[in-house]
Amino acid sequence: MPMKKTIICMKWGTLYSAGYVNVLYNAVRKNITGDFRFVCVTDDATGIDENVDCFPIPDIGLRQKDWYDGAWPKLTVFLPKQFGLEGRCLFIDLDSVILSSLDDFFHISGKVVAIDLTRFNPKAEKKELLSGVFAFDADSLGHIVETIQRYRDTVIDKCKLEQSFISDQVPDWVGWPNDWVISFKYALRQPLILDRIFKPKSPPASAKIIAFHGTPRPIDIILPKQGNWDCFPHYGSGIVDWARNYWIQNGGEI
Repeated sequence: MPMKKTIICMKWGTLYSAGYVNVLYNAVRKNITGDFRFVCVTDDATGIDENVDCFPIPDIGLRQKDWYDGAWPKLTVFLPKQFGLEGRCLFIDLDSVILSSLDDFFHISGKVVAIDLTRFNPKAEKKELLSGVFAFDADSLGHIVETIQRYRDTVIDKCKLEQSFISDQVPDWVGWPNDWVISFKYALRQPLILDRIFKPKSPPASAKIIAFHGTPRPIDIILPKQGNWDCFPHYGSGIVDWARNYWIQNGGEI
C-alpha cells in the first residue's frame, strides 16, 4: 500500500501572506510523487489555494505573547486526531525554498527527524533541533502537547523556543542528512566584506530545501527594499535572481 504523504505548514499573524502558502504548495506539487495532502493550519485562510486543506489553529492554552516569542503554536500539529492527519507528516516552514524531490524525506526513520543546528552552524554549543523542516508520524507525539498544557509557564521559561522543547521531549530525534536542508545564512550568504561585493551563492545541486531563519526572509531578496536587507554587520542588497525565479515559477506575485 502506498505511503500516505502529508505536508503541513502554518501561518498566523501578518508576517507571511497567503502568497507564501501558495508558492510552497506549488513547489511541493512539482517535487513530490504520488498522492499527497497539503495542510495549512492558520488563523486566516483568505487567499489560500483551494487545493490546500486549511484548518483553524487549535487552542492549547498559549498566551498571546507565546505566539510571537518562539513559534509555540507549531506544537498543535502533534495533537492526536487533528486535521485528519495520517501516516508520515512533513512540516515545512513558509520561509523555505524547495529545490528538488521531497520523497526521500518520508523514508528517514525516527520519532522526529529535523534540522540539526550543529550542521548549520559548526560553532553551535550543542546539538539542537531546528523546527523549520521536521517529520513525524501522525498521532504519535501527543505527550508533547499534554506537557505544554500542564506546565506551560515552566516549560516556556526554561526552553524559550518550541524547538528546544521538542528536543527535550524527543531526545532521540534524528537529523536530516547534511546536504538535504541548507541554511541561506550559513551556506549561501557571502562572508563579511565579500557580501558587499558579491551576491549570495547559488544553491548546490545536492540541496533539497533552503531554510531561511530570521533575517532576511525570502521576500526580502525577491522584492528588496532600498539598502541593506541583511542584519548588520552583514550586508546584502538588490534582487537575488535564483530566489526571484523560484518565486515567479511557483506562482508568486511580483
